[in-house]
Amino acid sequence: MGSATREALANAVSALAELGAKADLATAEDLFAAGRVVADSAQLRAIVSDPSADPQGKAELVKRVFAQLSPGAVSLLSTVAAQRWSRQRDVLSAIEELGIRSIATSAPAGTDVEGELFTFGVAVTSNAELELALRSKLADPAQKAALVDRLLAGKASAQTEAIVRQLVLQPRGRTIREALRESARIVADQSGHSIATVTSARALPAAQLAQLQTVLSAKYGKRLKINEIVDAAVIGGVRVQVGDDVIDGSISRRINDLRLQLVG
Repeated sequence: MGSATREALANAVSALAELGAKADLATAEDLFAAGRVVADSAQLRAIVSDPSADPQGKAELVKRVFAQLSPGAVSLLSTVAAQRWSRQRDVLSAIEELGIRSIATSAPAGTDVEGELFTFGVAVTSNAELELALRSKLADPAQKAALVDRLLAGKASAQTEAIVRQLVLQPRGRTIREALRESARIVADQSGHSIATVTSARALPAAQLAQLQTVLSAKYGKRLKINEIVDAAVIGGVRVQVGDDVIDGSISRRINDLRLQLVG
């Protein structure tokens, strides 16, 4: 992420915070829809991301184009347009992120959007046929969105459904598992914590998970939520991932390292 994009995204997130309760699920849905329009229009995308164009002029253009959307969404879109971005694709990423953050901010108390995204991600990665259906470039995006609706109906919140539907309608070169993981990270960040994904051969005792959560939170200086994956392939030990950091203490990793040493 370029420095211009980092500053632009920070400004956009600040604008979201200023909206407060006005940023809700409807705002997110409008942002997602607008992002897809921008993605499908090379001309609009080029204008909005042009660093040499007049910021106010770009903001006014976006207000005219998306005048039919909710005031909150239009306000955020005009803020995005007025920024200076490092790359065109950063604009699309920012619009989607603002939608996800709107959902995280406005989700009713007790709605575990992050957990639902994680659960759906596990279901997808454990079913090769389903993962292929959702990531296939040949499949009609609308059909993939309809599949998501059927899979999540009655099993997840409207907030989670909206995010997953957006991810399959506008994959932007990402696999579904990558997109789900990034979306969960954004939800967690908006909620004031980070995610630690713990993979082990068998489910860890609650006390051990609690201790691990305490240690990791102290290490990273931020409250961490543990997402646990049980995978017999690790054989034993634990693999922990926090963002891009990986702490691999699994037996499978040690065996692989030994194998490489013997080959070498």
